[in-house]
Amino acid sequence: MNLSVADKLAIAPLLDELGVGFIEGGWPGAVPKDTDFFSRAAKELNLKNAVLAAFGATRKVGQRASEDPQVLALLNSGAPVITLVAKSDIRHVERALRTTAEENLAMITDTVAFLTGEGRRVVIDAEHFFDGYRFDPAYSRAAVLAAFEAGAEVVALCDTNGGMLPNWVGEIVAQVRADVGPEPILGMHAHNDTGCAVANSLAAVEAGCSHVQGTVNGYGERTGNADLITVVANLELKGGRTLLAGNGLEESSRIAHAISEITNISPYARQPYVGASAFAHKAGLHASAIKVDPDLYQHIDPTRVGNDMRMLISDMAGRASIELKGKELGFDLSGQGELLTRITNRVKTSEANGYTFDAADASFELLLIEEVNGERPPYFAVESWRTIVERTGHRGTDATAEATVKLMAGGERVVVTGEGNGPVNALDHALRLALTTVYPEISAFELIDFKVRILDQMQGTDAITRVLIETTDGHRSWSTVGVGPNLLEASWEALTDSAIYGLIHAGVAPR
Repeated sequence: MNLSVADKLAIAPLLDELGVGFIEGGWPGAVPKDTDFFSRAAKELNLKNAVLAAFGATRKVGQRASEDPQVLALLNSGAPVITLVAKSDIRHVERALRTTAEENLAMITDTVAFLTGEGRRVVIDAEHFFDGYRFDPAYSRAAVLAAFEAGAEVVALCDTNGGMLPNWVGEIVAQVRADVGPEPILGMHAHNDTGCAVANSLAAVEAGCSHVQGTVNGYGERTGNADLITVVANLELKGGRTLLAGNGLEESSRIAHAISEITNISPYARQPYVGASAFAHKAGLHASAIKVDPDLYQHIDPTRVGNDMRMLISDMAGRASIELKGKELGFDLSGQGELLTRITNRVKTSEANGYTFDAADASFELLLIEEVNGERPPYFAVESWRTIVERTGHRGTDATAEATVKLMAGGERVVVTGEGNGPVNALDHALRLALTTVYPEISAFELIDFKVRILDQMQGTDAITRVLIETTDGHRSWSTVGVGPNLLEASWEALTDSAIYGLIHAGVAPR
């Protein structure tokens, strides 16, 4: 992930809205765009809950903090808080810094004292603390004490390699808390290499840490950092603590997804609390119980994190699942036993043939419309379509793709040819061209995701193909599914379903 200055300026207000106390903006002086970020942030950001922190390192070996260019760059950033990474593992001191144990402690003391003397609040990130503590607890403890004695407001204990387990973290934090006393603020900085970043953060808080570092959506190097929203949700909703300012937790799903869009990383559906599948229910047994009481299969009310319950329709679906999903989509199927049975059987048959509706709500809604009303709205009738992919010249030249679509719309026969980057893109383009003259609303639709899966791999190129596409109109997005003996037939079904669904929800009547 490589964020631009504009990206950071867009994300910072979202973090502030979430209600966090600190936003670490980067390393001014070492990274030019981070220097630019702090310069622009001073003029363009109006934070209400958080303060900006500039990240950097303790002074260089053998140099005074007041003369170290990178330390001065931190000061010149104007950030009220400076986060300094400091070595707390003697092996890193001797092998990476190539200095003595005493000089490293002096580097911590000098840098903290200089910055606090200049009116800055200082957070020390004790790098590789847990690994260092397990190797030489006395030295790691000395690094923490040196930081506090020099005036650091917080010392965050870092599991930099991400290799700790919750019981190890709890034991070590408890020992450090006993060493430093009850007043100094200890923090936790967890990486997720053992899959325990959130659990380690919770264990650290339980053992005496009151400052937690993390990232929204768990972004970070290797397997990521602790997912801040999951940590906070667990501490607030399960632990009874009040952590975020305002109603940030209730906005966390929206904020997490908004940050996903800025980073251009698709939201993780199975992310705890805020993922699309976090409160999704599929099995018919679950649905029957949820119909009686939703809390029977949900660990919290999803609205407390800005999410919602979602029913998934699949071959595991029973009549209760269909009825609940129909209600979610605006269809009252209660008391319609024959209709429910017919829809349930159709879903099961479709899924046996390769369809999947748990990832394609729009296609399922079209299925409901057909069963309830007898047909879909007759926006258009397809006469035929075809695609051509052509490559001329020598190997390595780009192939060209075009598609021809013939259909009836608005009482007229329409024949168009569209070009695209591959046959599916050409089909999409041709379908839009054919429909836009009659339904100009189509021009706002944009295909934003395309997934292909081969269902019967034993058949090779004869295998059944499933295509899932996601479309947006700039305000909402929807997913449709197509299945066919080849990629193009499956794609065509998903594309036409997407167009029909989009027109229905745009309030457009057939013409």
